[in-house]
Amino acid sequence: MKYFKKIASLVLALTMALVLAVPAMAANTYTITAPNNGHTYEVYQIFTGDLYNGVLSNVKWGQNGTGTTGTAVSDTVLEELEKATGTDTEKLAVITKYVNLSSTHYNTVVGGTPLTGVPAGYYLIKDVDGALAGENDSYTTYIVEVVDDVTIAPKSDVPEVEKKVKDTNDSTGETSGWQDSADYDIGDSVPFQLKATLADNVSSYTTYKIVFHDTLSAGLTYNDDAKVTFNGNDVTSYFTIAETNGALTITCDNVKAFSATNSSVITVEYTATLNENAVIGSAGNPNEVYLEYSNNPNKSEAGNNETGNTPEDKVIVFTYKTIVNKVDGQGNSLTGAEFTLEKYNEETNEWKAITVVKNDEGTTFTFSGLDDGKYRLTETKTPAGYNSIAPIEFTITAEHDVLSDNPALTSLSGNATTGEITFTANTTEGSLSTNVVNKAGSTLPETGGIGTTIFYVVGGILVIGAGVVLVTKKRMG
Repeated sequence: MKYFKKIASLVLALTMALVLAVPAMAANTYTITAPNNGHTYEVYQIFTGDLYNGVLSNVKWGQNGTGTTGTAVSDTVLEELEKATGTDTEKLAVITKYVNLSSTHYNTVVGGTPLTGVPAGYYLIKDVDGALAGENDSYTTYIVEVVDDVTIAPKSDVPEVEKKVKDTNDSTGETSGWQDSADYDIGDSVPFQLKATLADNVSSYTTYKIVFHDTLSAGLTYNDDAKVTFNGNDVTSYFTIAETNGALTITCDNVKAFSATNSSVITVEYTATLNENAVIGSAGNPNEVYLEYSNNPNKSEAGNNETGNTPEDKVIVFTYKTIVNKVDGQGNSLTGAEFTLEKYNEETNEWKAITVVKNDEGTTFTFSGLDDGKYRLTETKTPAGYNSIAPIEFTITAEHDVLSDNPALTSLSGNATTGEITFTANTTEGSLSTNVVNKAGSTLPETGGIGTTIFYVVGGILVIGAGVVLVTKKRMG
C-alpha cells in the first residue's frame, strides 16, 4: 500500500496529468469526461484495487496491464515506479512500460460524452492512433491518473507558421519591413521570410520534426540561397533543402538536435527572382507556405513521427505595365515612332532601360514588369513631318494590403514630373495607358509664292527709283 501511495504522488506530479474534480464515491466506480474538442480517446486499464478513504489497496493488474489480469502487482514493479525521476517524459516512459497497447483497450471516451461506471485504479488515456494525420491538431500526451471523477485536461499544442516579403523602391532606396505584399520589376531579386513558432510541448517529444512546404508561383525563380536560423545562430546544416518546379521543402527530422524546445522560433530567409512568367495586375504572384510538424508525442522516436499540417499563409508580389499609344494632334494612330523607357535607380544613380514590345502596326508600345518608382520616356525616332517631343519623366505609385491574409492591389497611378502626359489606370490589369501626341511641323512658304513675289516687286521699285535719280543728276550736270 505504501508503494501505491508513492506512485500516486509521482503520477499527480506530472504536468500533463488529469484534473480531479470530485471526491471519491462510496461505490468505487467513477466517471471520466473529455472536452468536446472532436477527439476520441482510448482508455487503457493498467491497475485496479480497492479504494477506501482515498487509499487504493490490494493492487492488481488491470485489463491492459502487462501482468496477468486480476493478479497482484509485485513489490518489484511498485518499487521501480516509485524510483522514476526526471522529466515528465522520462517518468511516463517508466510508467507506460506496464501498459499493453496492443491489447483491446478497456473503453473509449468521446468528447462531450462522459464514460461512467469506471472502477477505481490507474488508467492510460490517449487519442486514437492515426485520427489526426495531416490535421492541424496534435495528439494528447499519454495521461496516467488515479481514477476518481475526472475531467480530461489534454496537454497538447500546435505550431504556427507565417510567410512575409519585403518591398523595395529602387528609385527612392526605401525598403519596408516584413509584410504580406510587395511590388517589383521583372528581373529583381525578391526577399522572403518563413517563420515557425513551435508548439509549447516540444519537450514531451523524443524527436520533433518540421518541414516547411513553400510554393513559389511560376513568376518566381528560387535563387538557391535559403538560410535557417535559430536564436541568431545559423542552423542550415540541420536541414535538407530541395526545390522542384517551384515547390520548396526545408526539412529537419529533429529540431531538438540544435536545442529548439517549447515555443522556439525558427526562421528561414531566401530570395527568388521575378521572371518573365510573372502575372501582371491584381491577380499578382501569390506564394504560400504551410508547416508539417510532429503531432503525436506518443510516437515520436526517430523515423516514427506522425505529423499534422498548419493552415497555409500567403503573400503576393505585384508588378505592372505601361502602354504608350502614338497619336497625332487629332488623336489618330501614328506610325514611324520609336520609344525607350528607363527607370531611375537611387543606389547606382543610373537609368536602366526597360524592354519594349511594339504592336505590328508600330503604334503601341508596351513596357511590362514594372515596379513603383521614377521613369523616363524618350522618343528616339520621330515620325516624318512631325515635331519631336522632349523626354518625359513620371512616377508610378501603387498601394496594396501589407497586412492581410489575402492581400489585394488597391490603387495604381502614374503622374508626370516633367513634360505633359496623362495616364489611365486599370488596377485589375495592372496597366497605365497614355497617348503621346506628335504635332505636325510648320508649313514654310513655297518658291514663287507670295513670299518671293513681294521681294521682286520691292526690288523692282528700288531699281527704277535708282534709275530716276541717276538720270536727274546727269541732266543737272
